[in-house]
Amino acid sequence: MTMTLLLVLAWGTLTALDLVAFGQFMIGRPLVAGTVAGYIVGDPAAGALVGGLLELYALETLAVGGARYPDFGPAAVAGAVALAHAPVALALGLAGGLGLVVAWLGEWSIIGLRRSTTRAVRARAAELDAGDRRILVRLHLGGIARDTVRSAVLTAVGLLGAWGIRAYPLLDARPATAVTVAVVGAGLGTALVAAVRLAGRTRRLGWLALGILTGTGWVLL
Repeated sequence: MTMTLLLVLAWGTLTALDLVAFGQFMIGRPLVAGTVAGYIVGDPAAGALVGGLLELYALETLAVGGARYPDFGPAAVAGAVALAHAPVALALGLAGGLGLVVAWLGEWSIIGLRRSTTRAVRARAAELDAGDRRILVRLHLGGIARDTVRSAVLTAVGLLGAWGIRAYPLLDARPATAVTVAVVGAGLGTALVAAVRLAGRTRRLGWLALGILTGTGWVLL
């Protein structure tokens, strides 16, 4: 049990680091992060399901420049742990809702990290202006270290929330199912609006419609 917890915590930390600070291998995408987390806890299907749900919300999220964006990697990890070995209809909404909260907290933690990095750079501005390469390396490694701490804390908070959902279920079957319908419906609506906006009024809109029809047919079959 302890080893599983440590593995999940390490995986969630890596997915958050992958967002910007190190790697960018796309392991921070919720579908990937959730599936692997589900595999670690023995339920990869649940991880893929909650990861796919959060992917609907994250489709147009781009971690570029000074943009503000949620951190969906640890969010998917927490959601996967919350959903693992639980009835999908009852737990998917709660797991997805937990993921959205963790992703939102991740957004604010990134803002705090940026401010911390800015202060560190300003404190060594004179040495940087002088061209001291060693200071540049130290600042870079320091930024990665701060992001590692941020990522680990964010993942731990998400796992604590997942434990709370599993240990103290607050909703009966009917309201839990209603939450699942609401979270899934909102995710589908968000993804559709984002896809239409990105497609524009070109022939890409036709390809989008074809993709939606094909995907719906595949699910039904």
